[in-house]
Amino acid sequence: MSATLTPGSLRGVAPATATRPVEKRWERLAPYGYVAPFYVLFLVFGLFPLLFTFYVALFDWNPIGDKTFVGLANFQQLAQDPRFWNALRNTFSIWIISTAPQLLIALILAQVLNSAFLRFATFFRMAMLLPYITSVAATAIVFAQLFNRDYGLLNWFLGAFGFDHVDFMSTPAGSHLLVSVMVVWRWFGYNTLLYLAALQAVPRDLYEAAAMDGAGPVKQFTHITLPSLRPVIVFTVIMSTIGGLQIFTEPLLLSNGTLTCGTARQCQTLSLFLYEQGFGSFKFGYGSAIGVALFAIIVVVALINFLLSSRLGKKG
Repeated sequence: MSATLTPGSLRGVAPATATRPVEKRWERLAPYGYVAPFYVLFLVFGLFPLLFTFYVALFDWNPIGDKTFVGLANFQQLAQDPRFWNALRNTFSIWIISTAPQLLIALILAQVLNSAFLRFATFFRMAMLLPYITSVAATAIVFAQLFNRDYGLLNWFLGAFGFDHVDFMSTPAGSHLLVSVMVVWRWFGYNTLLYLAALQAVPRDLYEAAAMDGAGPVKQFTHITLPSLRPVIVFTVIMSTIGGLQIFTEPLLLSNGTLTCGTARQCQTLSLFLYEQGFGSFKFGYGSAIGVALFAIIVVVALINFLLSSRLGKKG
């Protein structure tokens, strides 16, 4: 015989409620502990050196001598220094010549490697990483030989067609071209794989529907591919801007380790000029002022590129 529950029989019985388990203190602090190493390393090796550079730029700082506060005198000297403006022109010239072809080639190759009709696609995709993983020194040796004035392969072809040999490293235009070609060679494969990864996330149904509607390859590229790649394009433009304006190793190696990159400073970049003044002449204050100026230039140019890339992507 079953017992019958009545309202009176339920008196004094506590209702069953779902209670939230008590969270322990270490569980609340665990997420902060996981992300703490990054922020600690950033503060020690990122933010502190940056702030210290701003501080040193206000001094006539000799690492083995006196350290005299000069205020903005280093920046005033920088604005009147023709070597700084020459390095700035060289930096922008090399950046423009190398960045635009690099990203354009990467975009085209990514489209080709994403084709469903390409055979041995995996092999070609892996080959894109070869320039990136090759030593910079080895790459510089190869390109220095290719563009050599007397025995370079390129000048051999020019001579075969009756043209005079060109000493690329002796002129601003030639040296900028040589450095830019080396930069393009090193980084186009890396950017190609970034674009390819983004392309593979685009549903192929979009292309099939566009083809059924009569859209050709050009319209599919402009109306499907480019809008889909907009975030990655913005990322690569900004990263190429940061890397291009900080270029240091390529011109240094191609000029045989000369910080001036030639007697006329024809390919000296801002990073080389900074190193020359800071560690060549031990003018740490002046070198820090160059670093602060380079930091400000990169921030402004990267911001402009971000805004332009975002607007062009939205219009597309």
